[in-house]
Amino acid sequence: IRLNGHPRERLPNTLSIGFENIEANRLIAQMPHLAVSAGAACHADAVTVSQTLAAMQVPLSAAMGTIRFSTGKYTTAEEIDAALEIIASAVRVLRK
Repeated sequence: IRLNGHPRERLPNTLSIGFENIEANRLIAQMPHLAVSAGAACHADAVTVSQTLAAMQVPLSAAMGTIRFSTGKYTTAEEIDAALEIIASAVRVLRK
């Protein structure tokens, strides 16, 4: 798993994570109850690596598996914990 972006200087409600050797679209399909998107915001529907990820020098193996999460004002800790379980389960399924 790769955290995309600066470790500290980042938006507090947005997370971009690259999952090595997993296609983002396949990962998203395994998580129908989560609202996530593939790649950078400006290339959410693209199958290619976004210019943003390329500029950050994200390796291709992680860039193709990058998904973005955002939280809102009313997102709870319980919802985040539940999302983590869903993500972990989806990754386990795809790594088999």
